[in-house]
Amino acid sequence: MQCKYFTKATDLAKWIIEKKIKVGSVVVDATVGNGHDTFYLAEKVGKEGKVYGFDIQDSALLNTKKRLVNNNVFDRVELIKDSHEKLDAYVKEKVDLVIFNLGYLPGGDHSIVTKPESTIKAIEKSLLALKKYGILLVVAYYGHKGGKEEKEKVENYLRNLDQKQFNVLKFDFINQINNPPILFGVEKKG
Repeated sequence: MQCKYFTKATDLAKWIIEKKIKVGSVVVDATVGNGHDTFYLAEKVGKEGKVYGFDIQDSALLNTKKRLVNNNVFDRVELIKDSHEKLDAYVKEKVDLVIFNLGYLPGGDHSIVTKPESTIKAIEKSLLALKKYGILLVVAYYGHKGGKEEKEKVENYLRNLDQKQFNVLKFDFINQINNPPILFGVEKKG
């Protein structure tokens, strides 16, 4: 038997993206990975919008570029080979949404993982870049070495954001095994 709405963290993130992003939006994929989110976002923003995509791995950027070119949406995406903690060096405009998928590149080198220090810096810069009512989504995969520490540090950072400036929530599948990803959501108040 399957569930319709509470399936997995990434589906919940897509549901939020579906409600928030429209043609002309400006968004950031802070961890492009194999380009699934980047492609989805590029479709949503349309030709009038823009997607900034960050990754430090050549293979991630190559896989993402292929996916975008094959689907005729590469013209609205800027792929950046750099750490997401340098977001402010590339993104000079206010954005509607930023999404992170923390962990390692699926199908890639599992020893290359996101790190709490750079992730927190990237989240700080993302919050500054958000427009009023902008949304930050963080999908935390934490079943790998160092993943639990990163999840805890990110959660602690988000928990301490000023409630007068942000609403923060956490979707956590509490009855599932094998470290199911957690979705953190932040909305910047107007």
